[in-house]
Amino acid sequence: MNGTEFVRRAKRYAKRTGQSFRFEPGHGKGSHGRLWIGGRYTTVQRGELPKGTLTTMLRQLGVDRRNF
Repeated sequence: MNGTEFVRRAKRYAKRTGQSFRFEPGHGKGSHGRLWIGGRYTTVQRGELPKGTLTTMLRQLGVDRRNF
């Protein structure tokens, strides 16, 4: 999964669960941005996301991988 797909899925997840969603593409260095779901956030890179990075990002957002 790449960063763009992660942002799309996060937006659908937030809508499905009734949480607020916000993505700030300019908040970070280079090709990174900050993604908020509810009151929690994570930093998203635009390229391919390694499995461990994806797991950590979901944990930071408080999202179960099976529901994502």
